[in-house]
Amino acid sequence: MAYSSLNAALNIEIFGGGATRIPIAIVPFSAESKLPQSVTAVVAADLERTGLFRMIDSLGHTPHEPEEIIYADWQNRGASALVIGNTTVLPDGRVDVRFRLMDVAKRAQLVGFAGTVSVDQLRAVAHRIADIVYETLTGDIGVFSTRIAFVLKQGNKYALQVADSDGFNAQSVIEYTEPIISPTWSPDGSKLAYVSFENKKPVVYVQTLSTRERKAVANFKGSNSAPAWSPDGSKLAVVLTMHGGSQIFLMNADGSGLQRLAQSSGIDTEPNFSPDGRSIIFTSDRGGSPQIYRMAISGERAGVAERLTFEGSYNVSPRHSPDGKSFAYIHRNGGRFNIAVQDFARRQVQLLTDSRFDESPSFAPNGKMILYASEINGRGILSVVSSDGQTKQRLSSQIGDIREPVWGPLLKSQRIGNYVN
Repeated sequence: MAYSSLNAALNIEIFGGGATRIPIAIVPFSAESKLPQSVTAVVAADLERTGLFRMIDSLGHTPHEPEEIIYADWQNRGASALVIGNTTVLPDGRVDVRFRLMDVAKRAQLVGFAGTVSVDQLRAVAHRIADIVYETLTGDIGVFSTRIAFVLKQGNKYALQVADSDGFNAQSVIEYTEPIISPTWSPDGSKLAYVSFENKKPVVYVQTLSTRERKAVANFKGSNSAPAWSPDGSKLAVVLTMHGGSQIFLMNADGSGLQRLAQSSGIDTEPNFSPDGRSIIFTSDRGGSPQIYRMAISGERAGVAERLTFEGSYNVSPRHSPDGKSFAYIHRNGGRFNIAVQDFARRQVQLLTDSRFDESPSFAPNGKMILYASEINGRGILSVVSSDGQTKQRLSSQIGDIREPVWGPLLKSQRIGNYVN
């Protein structure tokens, strides 16, 4: 099946914001009117959505080179940092993109970047520039060049889609008239595991994105569901009912070497590996209500479950933070289902959202944001909340029902352009 493009405009709404934000001005790059895509607009939108930056209007001042900057003007407007750049359409149709990040107070360049790209790579180079600005000014890893995956339902059609981190450039990996659920990225970003009901029963598939080749890795008697990759990509945890109730099994990523991790009288599901690969967290009703548990997968305590959540009678869908110090999950708060984060060491719980129905939390690779689906008027939409709960963002496509989003990993090989002085 050929990849198809989802050309839906996304409405971006931002709620809240941190108390301290970096004041930054992003001057429109030169000659952008000749391009089908504004690099400046993508960079500004990426940075603004983090809640860490306060945008300073350029007010018609459009320097494109360092010598054109009147620093006193930008200081008077309160800008601490200034982004300037150029775009030039080359004779072969490609675009030369150059940018510089300037420190207004020191009147010096912090970093520069240049790259030559095709027109359809303009959004990619803009995300790369936003990553560089973010990393330079915050000291943290930028995630704008990463991808996300989610399930889109339109009428009676289900599509597993992959998109840029801002929800644009969505493409269907696979489409069926039967449900597709539980997508999850391989650690290297080259594959997706998911559950398809195309054969009238849940079967776990692994699909290579570059070739679209896929393989059924769990097609046992009964239900096969909830795949989770080990951090090294060599194994999958899956939930099977081949022996009765839902239980967690471990297998090699190609479907071989099946082994049972534990046995309980309840339903065990939604496994998620710790970043070090030594344990999993999962959902179980073994104590009478759905709660989050942790279990070692090797060593003396392998298979022994430790309960982690005690607030409320419904806590599900756990996902480790990238640093392994906390986990996000869905907590029932009265009649609402919201994103919560719990610290492993102190067991401290923080509720991050207050909407009616949220599902499927997934950390950004830098741990600073959590992607999830939120239901508005009966329709699932993409949403993001900062890991401290200060900034919320809604990416609302105007078509279909979006469910089960998952944030992809950092891809070290995706580098466009070079740093310049």
